[in-house]
Amino acid sequence: MTQHIVWDWNGTLFHDIDAVVGATNEVFKPYELPPLTADAFRAVYTRPIWVAYERMLGRPLTEGEWELLDHGFHDAYNRLADVCGLAVDAELALTTWDGTQSLCSMAPHSHLVPKVDSFGITRHFTRVDGLVGVTGGEKAAHMEAHIISLGVRPREVLVIGDSVDDGVAAAHVGARAVLYTGGMSTRAELESTGFPVVDTLAEALGHA
Repeated sequence: MTQHIVWDWNGTLFHDIDAVVGATNEVFKPYELPPLTADAFRAVYTRPIWVAYERMLGRPLTEGEWELLDHGFHDAYNRLADVCGLAVDAELALTTWDGTQSLCSMAPHSHLVPKVDSFGITRHFTRVDGLVGVTGGEKAAHMEAHIISLGVRPREVLVIGDSVDDGVAAAHVGARAVLYTGGMSTRAELESTGFPVVDTLAEALGHA
């Protein structure tokens, strides 16, 4: 039985797909690639992010190229994300759940905390963890540290996220997951994990 929910942020509670796609298009403008639509972005998206970039370019990244692209992406994303809001039913989902809940994100911690605060929802979470250090990698180790810090039993945890990586991270710690189609991954990729796939956050709560 679920006692605790671990929410993902980008693409799950925070509806920022337009900012992600827009920032990706900006940073790849010098490469003269055709602009990505949201669906085209989902088709190449994966973690680690540099693998997605290599898919876009059709070649491995050169030395130092990842750092330049990542820095440029975050500069553009932070500007574009200012006009993004929460997912349509995010606040309802957060207030409906009567167990404990926390937030584990691959976004930089220094940007994540004030962003969550700006929506007035921090009170819902027993813990908010973004990344400190290098961004762009996989979530499993970050999720493991989050679960350990919470002191909860993984078998009583439900992870709600929008990417295959969220499902992999949940499996890594021994938790269950529900994957949401409103973010970064295609439905087909989400379904390939074997976890339930939903179109709304309210529907995700039904699996708790």
